[in-house]
Amino acid sequence: MALPDKKNNEILDLISKLNHDRSWLLQQIDQGRWTEIREELAALERELGQFLTKTSDQLEDSSDFKK
Repeated sequence: MALPDKKNNEILDLISKLNHDRSWLLQQIDQGRWTEIREELAALERELGQFLTKTSDQLEDSSDFKK
């Protein structure tokens, strides 16, 4: 079925892009940017990382997911 595979590929692509953005955010925080909101950004980065990991794991466990 092409549609589920296409949908999964789109989701995986989005997860990859969000992971890249999360990494960039973490680098910026580590370099001392936005010190006034550092704690909030660090919490956001952690939550985003957990969400992306959970989503990836669920996709991999899905019976429709094919590598």
